[in-house]
Amino acid sequence: MLHASVRERTEELRKQFAAAEPFRHVVMDEFLDPDLCRQLITEFPPFESQYARNERGEPGRKAVVPGVADLGPAYARFDRLMRDAGFLELLGRITGIDSLLYDPSYVGGGTHENLDGQELDWHVDFNFHPHCGTHRRLNLIVFLNHRWEEDWGGCLELLSEPTAAGERGARTVVPLANRAVLFETTEASWHGFRKVRIPPGVAASRRSIAVYFYTESRPPAETSPPHGTVYYQRPVPEHIREGHTLSAEDEREIAMLVARRDAQLKFLYERELKFSRLIEGMRNSRSFRIGRAITWPGRWLRGIGKRAGTD
Repeated sequence: MLHASVRERTEELRKQFAAAEPFRHVVMDEFLDPDLCRQLITEFPPFESQYARNERGEPGRKAVVPGVADLGPAYARFDRLMRDAGFLELLGRITGIDSLLYDPSYVGGGTHENLDGQELDWHVDFNFHPHCGTHRRLNLIVFLNHRWEEDWGGCLELLSEPTAAGERGARTVVPLANRAVLFETTEASWHGFRKVRIPPGVAASRRSIAVYFYTESRPPAETSPPHGTVYYQRPVPEHIREGHTLSAEDEREIAMLVARRDAQLKFLYERELKFSRLIEGMRNSRSFRIGRAITWPGRWLRGIGKRAGTD
């Protein structure tokens, strides 16, 4: 199922991954057996609105279907490859990350389809699996587009920071069929893509499969507190400046950016409220009050010690 050349080039891929900028990654063409790739393209699920809602529950132009193994025979084969112990060991040799774990629920992953006009803001991904608490370590993206031109947008961009788009060190990957990108998930692995702009008369959308891999532990120096996906809201385009005459498209772009900023602020505010209510509930719980009562003598003695030290 995996193209034979991937295993043959393991050492070369390992060196490329280790030396890559702006963070550790490798781009692999001819990743899957060509017949499997063609079948995946044929069986790709149709775009359905039920799968096209963002993290705030709003309908959009990106559909994500996580149930990969149930999408057809080719996707069942792909799923068996992702969970295969030999394949996980191969990824470990390429990346230097041992004991990788497959996620059977494909949280956040699965098939991704982005229609014309869709974009993905620069972001770093959530760092712990939301259900089992394992550390997210690797992203694997396999593209399924027979044809794609760079000026159509939608090219994956890997950045050292969200303001580095287009700068030296950034990596741009055209999403052509059977091309795979494997990159390390860290607090600095910023990535995204610009707005998809399919030419008139061309029937196409940006299609891929995303798979995430985990480990039970992670080096302490690389470990951060749990967080969700963190997005960087795009600034106003550079051409909109003093002296520029706004076009109708410019006006729509500004209105869209303002609306997205407002929606993101609302989302963050509601998440903060939810977190505050959770903390308040913990403080008001019976177990918390009992714990405070049990530890009161120790806290009282520490207070006396601190006061004595200032006298």
